[in-house]
Amino acid sequence: MIGNFLILFLSAMIAGLLAYAMPQWKEKSFKLILVFAGSYLFSITVLHILPELFANKDSAYYMGLYVLIGFLLQQVLEFLSSGIEHGHIHHHGTGKNTVWMVMIGLSLHAFLEGTLLSQQPSLSGHHHGTESLLLGIIMHKAPAAFALVAVLMNNLKRNKVLILLLVFALASPLGMLSSQFLFAQNILGTEAIDLLFGLVAGGFLHISTTIFFESSPHHKFHLNRLLLSLLAALLAIATEYLI
Repeated sequence: MIGNFLILFLSAMIAGLLAYAMPQWKEKSFKLILVFAGSYLFSITVLHILPELFANKDSAYYMGLYVLIGFLLQQVLEFLSSGIEHGHIHHHGTGKNTVWMVMIGLSLHAFLEGTLLSQQPSLSGHHHGTESLLLGIIMHKAPAAFALVAVLMNNLKRNKVLILLLVFALASPLGMLSSQFLFAQNILGTEAIDLLFGLVAGGFLHISTTIFFESSPHHKFHLNRLLLSLLAALLAIATEYLI
């Protein structure tokens, strides 16, 4: 648990600090990273999260509803975050209220996704490792941290940006620890954990499919993006079934 905490925290912090060190970066390269991350996130959602959720016969009937609500909830969160988590990096000025909306949207989603690493194997009795899931969260959160800092640096002083990056980097680890603690204290039951997982799975589907659609807005064929997607899918398969 401590190891996962540090990995989640440091991956976001390092990615965010890279935005400090790279004031000049190519948006095209960033988009390719997002395509790879989005493809892996989609693959691991289909291969790992959804089978675990629907394998539990007691909750399977309503699980589709939870996933759908999570999908729609992510749309609301992306309204707050302006879509930074899937590459909408706006360089125009934003007001103080907009900055806080971005932080609320991104941090709430990061907090929820952290819950996936707390009681994940207990859903269905299958004891798959969480390595593939952890990697998926890192692939998703690291580009989001980079994009967050890139946006905030155009609107805030560097010391304030660093504080907000710290808050965002702590969101997923705190989500993991909070759900673990509440479950251990019998405040959250298995049904509540199922609900959280369904919401996060729906959010992941929304983010990953949005990345796919926006990576080729005019439906043009891009060989490099197709190869990246295939490579990410193969990596997800390998981490899920071979490791």
